[in-house]
Amino acid sequence: VCLTCCSRDVMVKIDQICHKNSVKFFTGDVFGYHGYMFADLGEHEFVEEKTKVAKVSPGVEDGPDTKKAKLDSSETTMVKKRVFFCQLKEALAVDWSGEKAKAALKRTTPDYFLLQ
Repeated sequence: VCLTCCSRDVMVKIDQICHKNSVKFFTGDVFGYHGYMFADLGEHEFVEEKTKVAKVSPGVEDGPDTKKAKLDSSETTMVKKRVFFCQLKEALAVDWSGEKAKAALKRTTPDYFLLQ
């Protein structure tokens, strides 16, 4: 489900219905130069391709060829990952006065507070 131009109450209600029924939910809007996007994918599984780094033996001289060998490795492995997304209601109900919030506050864009 994708929503735009909806009130906060409508977005929260539809996200709760989607989350309960394991339906992926996206919402967003733009206000001039500021905008937001929120995704509640519930429990989301995906596969990520990781490049294996070639290990250099300790007796090999460190030089440009050694560094190139580490980066040019064409061997990859697939890693399965799982992410749990929070609901919109939870994301909007963060208590910014706690100790944990102080660390998160540094990583939070000021646009979040403009949209509140």
